Amino acid sequence: MNLHEFQGKSLLKKSGVNIPEGIVVESAENAIAAAQELQAKTGTKFWAVKAQIHAGGRGKGGGVKIAKSFDEVKSYTNQIIGMQLVTPQTTAEGKLVRRVLITEDIYYPGESDIQEFYMSILLNRQEGKNLIMYSPRGGMDIEAVAAETPELIYNEIIDPKTGVLDFQARRIAYNLGLSGKAFREMIPFIKAMYHCYVQNDFSLLEINPVIKTSDDKIFAVDAKVVIDNNALFRHPDIAAMRDFDEEDPTEVEAGKYDLNFVKLSGNVGCMVNGAGLAMATMDIIKLSGGEPANFLDVGGSANAKRVEEAFRIIMTDPNVKAILINIFGGIVRCDRVAQGVVDAFKNIGEINVPIIVRLQGTNAELGKQIIDESGLKVYSAILLQDAANLVTQVLA
Repeated sequence: MNLHEFQGKSLLKKSGVNIPEGIVVESAENAIAAAQELQAKTGTKFWAVKAQIHAGGRGKGGGVKIAKSFDEVKSYTNQIIGMQLVTPQTTAEGKLVRRVLITEDIYYPGESDIQEFYMSILLNRQEGKNLIMYSPRGGMDIEAVAAETPELIYNEIIDPKTGVLDFQARRIAYNLGLSGKAFREMIPFIKAMYHCYVQNDFSLLEINPVIKTSDDKIFAVDAKVVIDNNALFRHPDIAAMRDFDEEDPTEVEAGKYDLNFVKLSGNVGCMVNGAGLAMATMDIIKLSGGEPANFLDVGGSANAKRVEEAFRIIMTDPNVKAILINIFGGIVRCDRVAQGVVDAFKNIGEINVPIIVRLQGTNAELGKQIIDESGLKVYSAILLQDAANLVTQVLA
């Protein structure tokens, strides 16, 4: 589950990570009040006005502005709220901005002394341990840094049994070129950042930039946070932060029926049981000249009702020109899937796209019989390659 910047920062702050003071608002009037409150609290004379969407690169699309007066705070807030913000991480359509974060400016006088760093924490699957990735070249795309100056990308493997050890935190601070007060400030910053990552079951924490101010303080200026969905039951407070407006409505609807669904840009709808089989099905569609329109795993215990809802969700995509149902009956019985297909046809009404069905495994013959006797116009296949070839034929 993705979090907004302001939500991620709130969790970082609880763990002791320094962040700029900020207030989230949904109108220009509230933005001015927020700027005034921040000035009274911190003495700041400038403010950052930052669009809150689930995407990076907001500044490149005009979603981050520095205001030097209350009038500019109001003007920039009016500009940003309501805009369709397009960034390198959104679709061409962009995302609607519904709120902005007003923060104090920490790039205060002495900008020549300010340094920007990149830091992230994620799981290194090869090592089976957490990884702190960092670079002295922050404030820009880390992909560009990796491509142009790979020697400036550092990794620190963290054993989950011990957490960040003192010598590791010192090595990170040293590689970032810090000394004196800034060096000493960075060590607890790193430990607090890692504590927040582990304590809240993050699957990704990315801060770009982390900055050293002109008076050698360390701040997390941004925060990209992804939570492990499987751990949300431990964090009802974080689960409550979920912003459904930022998610694809079809994927939200699929979640209500425990369907694992991801919308893609192709024209072949896929309904499969099991993530591995779903990936293989998508691959073979691609290799046969088609383009998968979705990833949809109905799960190992799918019943007729769930299959019907899966059908409904696939059919909401106007780009779908054919549907491939590929079920291997292990725990899930093929006759249940077949009944779900029949029920979907009856309840949804006329379905004007070709349906290719491949059923193998438990009660596969009974499933085929149910479909054959239903009078539905479907194509059947035994081998997966045959099913993919049928998809290509019906789309030709």
